[in-house]
Parts: sequence; C-alpha cells; structure tokens
Amino acid sequence: MTNPAFSKLFEQVELKDGIKLQNRIVLAPMTHSSSNPDLSVSDAELSYYERRTDKLGLAITAVAHIMPGGIGFQNQFAAFGEENLPGLTKLAASLKKGGAKAVLQIFHAGIQSPRNLVPNGDVVGPSAIELPDGSQSRELSNEEIESIVLDFGRATSLAIRAGFDGVEIHGANGYLIQQFFSGWSNRREDKWGGDVEARLAFPLAVVDEVQRTVSAETKEPFIIGYRFSPEEPQEEGLTMDHTFTLLKALDAKNLSYLHVSLMEYDSKPRRGGDLNRTRLEQIVAAAPGTPVIGVGSIHTPEQAVEALELGAAMVALGRELIIEPDWVQKVEAGQEADIARTLSKDDQERLVLPDPLWGMILGVPGWFPIVEAETAE
Repeated sequence: MTNPAFSKLFEQVELKDGIKLQNRIVLAPMTHSSSNPDLSVSDAELSYYERRTDKLGLAITAVAHIMPGGIGFQNQFAAFGEENLPGLTKLAASLKKGGAKAVLQIFHAGIQSPRNLVPNGDVVGPSAIELPDGSQSRELSNEEIESIVLDFGRATSLAIRAGFDGVEIHGANGYLIQQFFSGWSNRREDKWGGDVEARLAFPLAVVDEVQRTVSAETKEPFIIGYRFSPEEPQEEGLTMDHTFTLLKALDAKNLSYLHVSLMEYDSKPRRGGDLNRTRLEQIVAAAPGTPVIGVGSIHTPEQAVEALELGAAMVALGRELIIEPDWVQKVEAGQEADIARTLSKDDQERLVLPDPLWGMILGVPGWFPIVEAETAE
C-alpha cells in the first residue's frame, strides 16, 4: 500500500493539451549511444526502455537527430529518413506498453557536433565560434536556418507516423536551439540575432513549425514539450532573467509542458532572478499557464515529493531508473525501503543495460554509485 506521504506522485496529471498522464513520474531523456551504427533503433535499446517504463506517466526518449548535419552522439537514433520509421515505430510501442505516454526528444547539436560525426566535418551554429579543439564553427546562412526549422517539422511528422504520443523540442544543454537564444553563441545582426527578444526568433520558429506539422498531420491531441537550461556559465551567456523572457514567450504558445534541465532540482540561481529562491520555484512562477517537469538528482520518493512542492507538476528520474527499474512499483507498493541506490559490476544483465551504455556507466568515474557485488543494495 502506498505511503500517504507519496500519494501525490500517483495523481493523474492533465497536460496543457488535455492529454492525461496516469501519474506524475517521468523517464528523463538520457543519451545511451546504443543504437545501431546506421542510427536505427537497436533491439538492445527496445529491451532497455521496456524494462524501465512500466507504470510511468511519461517516457521521454534520448535525443533523436533531425538531420545528418546536426548529429551530436555516436550510435544515437535518427529522426530523419523513411528508413528509420520501422525502428521508431517499435520504440514508441515499447515505451507505451506499461501505460506511459511516449515522447520523442528531437534536436540539432549545432556547435556541439563532433566533427567526425557530421558530413564533411562541417560543424555549424548561429555564429562562427572558436571550438574546444581550436577550430571554428561555420555560421549558418538564412536559407540553412529555414531548412533546419523545416527539419524539426519533418522529425515531428515521423514521430506522429511512428505512433509516438508527442515530441520534446530539445532547447537545453547548449545545443543549437539554445545557441540561438544565447548572447554568447549568437552574435548575428540579422533577423535571427540581436537583443534577448530578437534571439527568440529561432526557438519560436521551431515551436511554430512543430505545431504547424501537428495541426496538419493529426487530429488527435499530440504532446509538444520544450526543454531548456536556465543559465550558462559564460559572461555573455544566459541568466535567469533571460530565461524568464523565454518562458513568457513559451507560456503563450500553449505547449503541453516545459522541462527544465537542472543538475540539482533544488538549486538556486547564480545570476539573475532571486538568488535566495530555487530556480524551479521561479521557473514555475514565470510560466503559470504551463505544467513544468522538474529534474535533477531526484533519487528518493521524498525528493520527488519535494520537487512537486516546489511547484513542478511532474518529476523526471534519470539515473535512478537505470539503477532501480522498479522504482515506481516499489513506491506504489509501500516498499520504498527496498529501492536500490547503488549498482555493482555484475548488474548489467539484471538491469537490461546495452553494452555501450554499460561501458559509459563504468567508464565515467562518479557518474553512478558503483559498489562491490556483495554489498550492492
């Protein structure tokens, strides 16, 4: 029996579009680099997702590339080309088996594209920026920008036909959409650049094209979410005040939900806004008409409820659903004391983790709490 302290997690949620989720718990999008080399969905991915999406409210995939020139990760599935429709169709079905709504996250990596993954090593962005390897990105032309906007629409069309319940526009983590909004990476003086209001042009053009595609291609309600990062470390980068401008514009677009990208769900701003209140509280207040997904180091049901109390409508679990695929079932059954908090080097098969993701888990020190097999909880 569910502990009454956690019952709020299992309330039904209605998104802005009228779609109802069976509870407030979300699978966070996490890159796993476990697709086939041709960027099609692999059987290992299908098993991985199916194992940890039972009884969730919403399941958001890892990023899907909208075009070859925007690839950000090796062996991460593509949302372009008819040849990828069968795999995406299987993926949508896997995510939905346990009652979750299935959302395909779509993105373009922009200046974060590894040169070896994009055609001719052509790394592009809003402006020519010096990259970590000392080379420069190439500034996109107006025609290319308009074409990329259409690619977001084409990816949405593919998601509709594959049977997804929605898409999430990835405007966070320093990828192309955020690059256009940031004064650090967007130094243009045409219609795609300028002051903070003018730099909304590309993000809003993508939202408009995705919404236009949905209106044209389905009469059913279809989820459109938007993920964003509230701050950037660079001096010319985004502050909380810039993010409030973005949120005001997005709140007016009637999106299904907004999804903040945070390392810690209860973190406070570095620059802008009220430095004494959590980012999450201020984000919710800045977009009063749109449900917000809170995320960031949520491991226990107590932390999940605290994120809801800060104003989030839903909470996303990333690493925790890798370590404990039965998190939802255990909390619902009142067995939260049995939730695993660590994993061991013997757990790959038990946790149904594809080889590339398992290699990442073992290869990044401190990312996951790994213990010796005999003491794993």
